[in-house]
Amino acid sequence: MAPSKRKGGHASLQGKKPVNTSKVKQPVTNNPGRIKNKLKRSEMYGKYLLEKKAQKRQSRIQREKEAEALGEDAPKKRAPRTLDNTRESEVTTVQPDDEEILADEAEDEFAPYFSDEIRPKILLTTRPCPSSEIFHFIADLMRFIPQLYYYPRKSFSVKEICTFGSNRKFTHLIVLSEKSKVCNGMIISHLRPSTAANGMGGPTAFFKVSNVIPSTDVPNNGSATSHVPELNLHGFTTRLGHRAGRFLGSLFPHNAQFQGRQVATFHNQRDFIFVRHHRYVFEEGRDIKKESGKKKTKARLQELGPRFTLKMRWLQEGTFDTQFGEYEWFHKRKEMDTTRRKFHM
Repeated sequence: MAPSKRKGGHASLQGKKPVNTSKVKQPVTNNPGRIKNKLKRSEMYGKYLLEKKAQKRQSRIQREKEAEALGEDAPKKRAPRTLDNTRESEVTTVQPDDEEILADEAEDEFAPYFSDEIRPKILLTTRPCPSSEIFHFIADLMRFIPQLYYYPRKSFSVKEICTFGSNRKFTHLIVLSEKSKVCNGMIISHLRPSTAANGMGGPTAFFKVSNVIPSTDVPNNGSATSHVPELNLHGFTTRLGHRAGRFLGSLFPHNAQFQGRQVATFHNQRDFIFVRHHRYVFEEGRDIKKESGKKKTKARLQELGPRFTLKMRWLQEGTFDTQFGEYEWFHKRKEMDTTRRKFHM
């Protein structure tokens, strides 16, 4: 006699898959990260993203219809929330008209460079036994920064090179490090003694270098000339940012030769310093001025290269001395980077 089948009860009790009899699509309201099954979680997360995108699209279409109906009375568009405009407030943020900061910067180690009383003279070297690939980056830096001189490292220590450079009237020292034949670090030390540093050199900073693109790989790149470029320091808003920006700005002479139309840019964003080298070009446009009948002049930027990114790891008083030197600032990631919206420069 065949066993009798159980009738009634929920479909799951009969070993069947429940059926959605209402034929209504169930929305995925929550992020399905709590689902333990990997395949199911991946499937549900894909549906969640699609529904979220569709909801944003519907709300955007609805706002556009309301704005079109209201005409001039329509509310202004909301600014998108980004990490930059929602960053946590920093107590050391500098105001443009802060007299105390202006007085400090007028007497710091870099004031003679910004007033063009002293022209920088920079010594550049590498780690011991550098690869041949880093010399392409060195050649780009020598076209980018005026008065930059390369010396082989050989077997000398960084402290010995600092003494060598200061005895020969070099104002700065740059030491490049590399990994897998790509530059990944840069030590910059100010060698010239100053009254702000108690008659000694300094400061010294270490930057992590990333995203190095040589001039030859920059799209539609131009050739740099020997003209002194203009300097553009942007996005340095805190006391630490001002110090780092002025340190990098002291590498360049401040007697820009405008006929070369070249610009060196250090743009700080989220504590990453983007380094770019451009030339601005003036061209005749297609539009014609009604008054004079001549074609309008248009300006565009032509990138010269190189292109790389810096992130400061520490700032030290005096010249390079990792054993006995005192640090002005040291980046401690776990203690300082408490949120994604916390920036120091």
